[in-house]
Amino acid sequence: MKFALVLFDGVTFLDFIGFYDVITKLRHFDITRDATFDICARHTEVRDELGLTIKIDNVNPDLSEYDAVFIPGGMGTRQLRYDEEFVASLRKAEHAQYLISVCTGSLLLGAAGLLQDIKATTHPLQYALLEPYVSEVVQARIVQDGGVITAGGVSTSIDLGLYMVELILGKEAKEQVKRGIDYPYETQGIVVEEA
Repeated sequence: MKFALVLFDGVTFLDFIGFYDVITKLRHFDITRDATFDICARHTEVRDELGLTIKIDNVNPDLSEYDAVFIPGGMGTRQLRYDEEFVASLRKAEHAQYLISVCTGSLLLGAAGLLQDIKATTHPLQYALLEPYVSEVVQARIVQDGGVITAGGVSTSIDLGLYMVELILGKEAKEQVKRGIDYPYETQGIVVEEA
């Protein structure tokens, strides 16, 4: 399985790193040992809301080549959703098995037209910003509508990673990852939309 983890200036790094730390544990299991996780962006560096900068190796990849595309949130999403070049690059992910976002990353999926007729969520303080892009904003921690999986605010990124591990490998794999990261919490507020 091939994951694209898409970053941008103004990202909230906890949105990204909570998911990244958990989902990369897929490589600990035989069936997903060959999973790859490309950290992608439009430039060779990304700066978060507070000025922390990281280097990027995968600049402007073709997102149509990935099985799963993950978008974190952050203050940068507010303007980036109007950046046609960025939004067009996200549209290439339309046939991915999974489109995944946490926090206001869902605004970017929405701006790319990837949430039409989809029920989704975002940070609880930003539901109104998501409304124009979706069939319904669901006030829940994690919402799965087909292959689109959206999650709420910042700390939800860990729960989202665990949800994906369970979706891909099952409950025992999720419990094993939870033990490994010493995570004692059970995720509340998961909504799965039936087709």
